[in-house]
Amino acid sequence: MNLRMKLALAFLLLIIVPMCALGIGMFLVTSHTIEKKYNQQAEYALQAISYNIENVFQQINNVTDNGIATSVFQMALNAKDPTKQDLGTGNQLSLNASQRNFRSLLYNYPFISYAFLYDLRSSENNQIVSIFTKENFQALPFQQFKVHPLFNEIQQLNGVPKWLAPLEYPELTGVEPVFTQIRLVKELSYFQNIGVLVVQIKKGEIDRIFRHLQISDSAQDTSFLLINEEGLIVYDPAGIYNGENMQNLGAESSRYGPGFSSVRTVFDGKESIISQYHLKNYNWSLVSVTSWEALSAETNAFAGWSVIIILLCLLAAMIFNLFFMNRITGNIAVLVRFMRRVDDGDFNARVEGKGFDEMQLLAQGFNELLDRIGGLFRRVRAEQEQKAQAELRVLQAQIKPHFLFNTLESINGLALRGEGRKVSEMVTRLGNMLRISIQDQEEIPLGEEIRHLQSYLEIQQYRFSDLFTYELDIPPHLYSSILLKLTLQPLVENSIQHGFEGITYAGVLRISAYAERDHLVLCVEDNGIGIPQEMLARFEYMAEDPPEDMLAEGAESLSSITERRGLGLRSVADRIRIQYGAGYGIFICSAPGYGTVIRCIIPLYEQEEAG
Repeated sequence: MNLRMKLALAFLLLIIVPMCALGIGMFLVTSHTIEKKYNQQAEYALQAISYNIENVFQQINNVTDNGIATSVFQMALNAKDPTKQDLGTGNQLSLNASQRNFRSLLYNYPFISYAFLYDLRSSENNQIVSIFTKENFQALPFQQFKVHPLFNEIQQLNGVPKWLAPLEYPELTGVEPVFTQIRLVKELSYFQNIGVLVVQIKKGEIDRIFRHLQISDSAQDTSFLLINEEGLIVYDPAGIYNGENMQNLGAESSRYGPGFSSVRTVFDGKESIISQYHLKNYNWSLVSVTSWEALSAETNAFAGWSVIIILLCLLAAMIFNLFFMNRITGNIAVLVRFMRRVDDGDFNARVEGKGFDEMQLLAQGFNELLDRIGGLFRRVRAEQEQKAQAELRVLQAQIKPHFLFNTLESINGLALRGEGRKVSEMVTRLGNMLRISIQDQEEIPLGEEIRHLQSYLEIQQYRFSDLFTYELDIPPHLYSSILLKLTLQPLVENSIQHGFEGITYAGVLRISAYAERDHLVLCVEDNGIGIPQEMLARFEYMAEDPPEDMLAEGAESLSSITERRGLGLRSVADRIRIQYGAGYGIFICSAPGYGTVIRCIIPLYEQEEAG
């Protein structure tokens, strides 16, 4: 991954992702806080509403308790003409004291809409005694009421009031959204059931409780409902959901237990918070339904601004990456590219700096460093060339005295035997060899090297005429190839002096050359005594000094090893290594009794290419 991607990834992971996580976290925390705060307010509001509703119901309970205690309802049932017991229209002077007191009590509670009694003792069909009449309302006949399931429930309550919500029993209470109390009336002396009282309060009294209620600033999006245990909406102050079932509107449950609970769900197609509080003494639950959209308007606005800010940050990051970061990473990439060129050996590479900031200083420093490195490399190269030339001169100086010593020793031997003609020929051959060896040129064509070698071989055959014969197999087209002078002669000398030492048969020496790809391969083969394996192992150190364990064997042992492998052989190997590099040199293949093959590998090129 390049630097640009790393910076972009770091910006994303260290800035954008934390900002998104922070925004999401704050959104969730705020939503939870809003929901929690709303639930608290909803619980207080529903408790207050339930208290007010229960208070209204308790007041009506007190009124009817007073009527029973003062025998007002008993007197109405015992009257000669029960149909004329309407306390709302009767003459005040015709009422007795208990009736007048009860009538005054009723006027203190003007929210009572109507009241009537079912006479349980009468066998006549008309068993309904009116207390407060109501227009456009027809009470359920007693015979139908007697078979109604509610009748048995009233009997079992034994005088305890039973409150009915709107729409629960419309055949008994009508279709208006009003609450109705039904209770059993007893004769106080014998506690005999003599009637059933039905009292209905006006709609406006319950509406007044909800009219000025406010949970939060979003009260216009809050609906209050009264539901029974089956989830039926029995009262809606707004009149929208009367008669609907909560489950049909999307609520998760159709039954609501005691106490307070709140859930966030879908209601009538909108995400809402539904809170419910169960009235303590009644089988109803107060429910508030508030739109979540209204509650979370501020949170959604905050989330929207957060998204806008994050998008602006992303845009700023893209612009920053496009202009500033691209410039920085681009300059760094250019420096890396030039460093790779330098790593490949191009010390002439220079970075063109732009601007006046640190990147320009870095480019200048890089160029100055390359200038210094280039100067150091030129100095090292010059010193290495001088060192290589010195080593070549030293090795050349080693070969010349070594060769001259052996040749002069041969001439001296011939002179002692009185062979003057051979001495003269050997001196002539030696002169030809010296003429080549004293040239200033270090590299000569292969043809000249072969002529030099032939002169040497003829000199050696004067000394050892019966010891060996030689063969030359050099293709003419290779005569123009260039090599270091005095390359073949030390190899041939090694074979004559060491390979044919002590043999009882005629030695054969074969010198050949061939081209292999871009290499020139020179071979010197003999059928001599060969080289033992332990001696071959020592040739591994020809390019370097012998290892320390060999040096520890003593000067006499080291001298013996050096003599056995040949001073000329080592010199040739070192000269090739210095001139052409470590990939070139000599390779020896030998075994005792099978002769020796020495291959010399050097680059293949001619005089024009060398120049």
